[in-house]
Amino acid sequence: MLAETLFPYGWVHYLLGGLLIGVGTAIIYLSTGIIAGASTFLESTLSYVSSKSRFQQFRFRSSRDWRVVFTLGIVLGGAIYGLTFGEFGWTTEVQWWRLLGGGILVGVGTRLGKGCTSGHGVCGVGSLSETSLLNVATFVGIAIGTAQIVQALGVTP
Repeated sequence: MLAETLFPYGWVHYLLGGLLIGVGTAIIYLSTGIIAGASTFLESTLSYVSSKSRFQQFRFRSSRDWRVVFTLGIVLGGAIYGLTFGEFGWTTEVQWWRLLGGGILVGVGTRLGKGCTSGHGVCGVGSLSETSLLNVATFVGIAIGTAQIVQALGVTP
């Protein structure tokens, strides 16, 4: 009964997705020695077009090619899933400006936290990094608090 409540559409696709994420991050780490985090993508991509010293750091220039492939894989993986299972398209009623604002806040947060859920949540927690454990606890706590405040204020999409 609890499984049906928590997973009304089944659980196998979550298991498969988790396994694929785990294998993918392991392959990236074993082949490059770099933790697979998506938040560094923007800075490493800007190293192609910006001459500012911030974006020309060795760590961005040396990893930008595989980070572009990594990010394209995320986007193409979602597209392939959508096309394969017919679940493709806009699935939210949230206004575009709220999504944009939320995206900017997430971007700022990932820079302040020196990583995102893929770097800290998948790789850092998996390696029992104290910093990552603290960051993930902070992410989750802030998300729960924000959801409670938004609900209490009666904000709707």
